Amino acid sequence: MRYFVFLTICRNFVIDNKLKTNTPKLITMKKTILSMVALAFLAMPIVAQTPIYLDDSQPIEARVQDALSRMTLKEKVRLSYAQSKFSTPGVARLGIPELYWSDGPHGVRMEINWNDWNHANWTNDSITAFPALTALAATWNPEMSAAYGKAIGEEALYREKDVMLGPGVNIYRTPLNGRNFEYMGEDPYLASVMVVPYIQEMQKNGVAACVKHYAVNNQETWRNHIDVNVSDRALYEIYLPAFKAAIVEGGSWTIMGAYNKIAGQHACHNDRMLNQILKKDWGFDGVVVSDWGGTHDTKEAALNGLDVEMGSYTDGLSVDNSNGYDSYYLGNAYLKMIQNGEIPESVVNDKAARILRLIFRTSMNRNKPFGSLCTTEHYAAAEAIGNEGIVLLKNAPIAKKAPALLPLKADYQNILVVGDNAVRRLNEGGGSSELKVKDMVSPLDGLRAIYGNRVKYAQGYAAGQPMYARVNEVSQEVQDKLRAEAVEMAKEADVVILVGGLNKNHLQDCEGGDRQEYGLPFGQDQLIEELLAVNKNFVLVLLSGNAVEMPWIEKVPAIVQGWYLGSMGGKSIANVLSGKVNPSGKLPFSFPVKLSDSPAHSFDAMSYPGDGIKQEYKEDILVGYRWYDTKKIPTTFAFGHGLSYTTFEYGKAVASAKKMTADDKLEIAVKVKNTGDVAGKEVVQLYIGDDKSSVVRPLKELKHFQKIALNPGEEKTITFTITVDDLKYYDDIRKDWTAEAGKFKAYIGASSVDIRTVVPFVLE
Repeated sequence: MRYFVFLTICRNFVIDNKLKTNTPKLITMKKTILSMVALAFLAMPIVAQTPIYLDDSQPIEARVQDALSRMTLKEKVRLSYAQSKFSTPGVARLGIPELYWSDGPHGVRMEINWNDWNHANWTNDSITAFPALTALAATWNPEMSAAYGKAIGEEALYREKDVMLGPGVNIYRTPLNGRNFEYMGEDPYLASVMVVPYIQEMQKNGVAACVKHYAVNNQETWRNHIDVNVSDRALYEIYLPAFKAAIVEGGSWTIMGAYNKIAGQHACHNDRMLNQILKKDWGFDGVVVSDWGGTHDTKEAALNGLDVEMGSYTDGLSVDNSNGYDSYYLGNAYLKMIQNGEIPESVVNDKAARILRLIFRTSMNRNKPFGSLCTTEHYAAAEAIGNEGIVLLKNAPIAKKAPALLPLKADYQNILVVGDNAVRRLNEGGGSSELKVKDMVSPLDGLRAIYGNRVKYAQGYAAGQPMYARVNEVSQEVQDKLRAEAVEMAKEADVVILVGGLNKNHLQDCEGGDRQEYGLPFGQDQLIEELLAVNKNFVLVLLSGNAVEMPWIEKVPAIVQGWYLGSMGGKSIANVLSGKVNPSGKLPFSFPVKLSDSPAHSFDAMSYPGDGIKQEYKEDILVGYRWYDTKKIPTTFAFGHGLSYTTFEYGKAVASAKKMTADDKLEIAVKVKNTGDVAGKEVVQLYIGDDKSSVVRPLKELKHFQKIALNPGEEKTITFTITVDDLKYYDDIRKDWTAEAGKFKAYIGASSVDIRTVVPFVLE
């Protein structure tokens, strides 16, 4: 109707303009008509003038296809490779913005320069450091994962980042892996459960998660080229489930390819891993991005599923330069192959569509919130995750009939804190996990906030400056002096708290290199022995992302696994040591007694680290507790282990039936009671074992868990639902999952070895 009125007014105006006589009356009429024309035009809806790709109300796929139809071949190709260290271009001609990426293992990385790795030295890029993902996994609490994803997503949004490079879900295969602290432990089910809410909550902010490193990137030694030989069973049962959960359940918008090769082909352009499994089988509609420098071949990258290439320097050149991006594998060489007909244009259309889809979801999403940085809520989330992630490994009395050493007595007058890690900023170092924090509460700060000037400090050992790719050596003379000073002060203390472990230096918990030894560095074993010799009231707090050897285990009464806890880490540690918080964390990986007990290290060098060219995962599916349980190898601390300041009693589990079919569901119920004097949380774990199988299977595998809170004397009934999927293994001959009829057992307990009740049942 408005359009018709507009045409009518215009027609009449034209007729009037044909009159030769400009009478005052006619002039007035003309002015009126002109005003009416203007008003009608302004009121008229803009019909078919806003392109579909710019219309937020249109379905995202319609917008993608519309944008594609307007782009040149060069514009499509240009989407697929970097324009700086951490950004990729949009299409300026069409008003399509670029994407900004950021490292994010446990916080938004500081700004670096446009085209080099030096710090940009901004004054407004300080952030909240969240606990590393080992700590998150140790909470065994999906609610903590959701809080983590929400908070880090808000910080990324405020920093105007479109894609966060995380979370990581590579499986803990060896305690020497320098990047284990970035991942979620040795069990695929635990990692699968914990990764999903993280991704979902992060992406509600319009910030894309980038799950990494896909796949079997389980060591840093020779990471850029090692060719991993892994069975299909191990791949599907151990190394892929968490990635699948991140994509299928979490809906991750991006995924990062690993550095290593798989069956002879680099993971960043591996046809089977990317085209077949990820995009076809799992239905992934997002973007595959290379790890920085993980691309090695133009045609493979183009045809085998890589969508965005980052950090590869230049094709055939050894030195990066400001004009080098066009020389990336997916740059000019890729464009030329398309123009020559070597690569079909459908390939570039698919890549461009995926990238456009990501842009519409993130940088071009006008409905996303503004984000926030270093808020009270974020600090509270970091502290809560730390509180629940800290694991009480051991807590014994120092004398018969005496109480356990922890929590600390309120009347201690002389508390000695020892250790470099008690004051060290563990957000520094680590490679891509390096963070610039606004606030950081150290363990020493946290304890002094509670106990005041009753807390004294001695360094005890020196770890050197945080460095990447090289080690800052500390002289033995310095170490001897620091140790002697600490031991002398320990003689007068009521209790000694050593805050030690590893740190994020090169060849420790750091990307680019694996640990060189299973034991503690910097002479800490000797320091522990000498401190114990003068003071039996001794608490060891280990800050690390890895298990360590413990030759002094029998002598140390109290041991706490404290992880890397970020900005509020010191508060969380003090909360647990003082008893303000009852520890409830459970280990997401096993602590072997010695390195040779570990499955990856139980074979020859071809199992770990390989021969520099190839590597074989000889333990196959028997990773972590699956190996220790099945082979009957004792551990220092088992998977799922974690003590409390209270005690929990498990009743006898009861099943809803003795038999089930493939179409049935079996419910198993168990009562758990807090039999102690303080409120606490318990993680009730359910494992399933196949009594007799035609193939090798672990003694038991984690299939369900629940974390519950109980007041003193309170009892709750926990119910688990078992389906046939919980009983399946991957048949690498049939290339499918299968469950064999026969006898099974459900093991319910407080860890993989602390089984409190067992329920047998039959699959018919």
